[in-house]
Amino acid sequence: MGFVGLFLSGAALFLNSLMSLGKADTKSVGIFNIFVGSIQIIIPFYLLIVSDQNNWELYNDAATFLFGLTFLYLGITVLKGLESNGLGWFSLWVAIIAVVYTITSIVHFHDVVNALTWGMWSFLWFLFFLSNTLKKNINDYVGKVAFVQSWVTLTIPSMLFFLGIWNTPLVAQIWTYVLILSISYFIIASLFKLKFAFKKENESKEIQAI
Repeated sequence: MGFVGLFLSGAALFLNSLMSLGKADTKSVGIFNIFVGSIQIIIPFYLLIVSDQNNWELYNDAATFLFGLTFLYLGITVLKGLESNGLGWFSLWVAIIAVVYTITSIVHFHDVVNALTWGMWSFLWFLFFLSNTLKKNINDYVGKVAFVQSWVTLTIPSMLFFLGIWNTPLVAQIWTYVLILSISYFIIASLFKLKFAFKKENESKEIQAI
């Protein structure tokens, strides 16, 4: 996916994280999602028209559609006050596709950074499924994961690319560690979330017993 698209996705995901954390107005964030989502659908369509239809070009363009449709779908759902069940199922589909991109990054491109990045995105889309379709009460956790990913997988990599240093071996090595640390944070935060939920459930049962 083009780095300009990644840059815009970083902005959208940053705002979405704040929305999940209850720190940004839902409707204003929804409008921005529609704006970014529309751009990331129009641009890939243009690229498809002017491309030579090489399978790897289509593969890259399809990645942009995944983000564009997610942002557009989310924006419309929020602004129209629609039931988010459909958005959740779509997110599950995208999460599965993202697993394929993760495996391809390793097997075909031998790109560890890209594989870790796609793996993190797959995890985030799966969280959207849990939140919107299964109605799990994980908005705070989703917001924290989205906030971190908006910077380490989208905004900062884009800025480093614009500065001409993203594809250097040193940056690739550093960013591998950054992504691994981010994943470690997600795991630790999820364990605390589960521990808190389990404790709250036990306290609720004790109160009912009394």
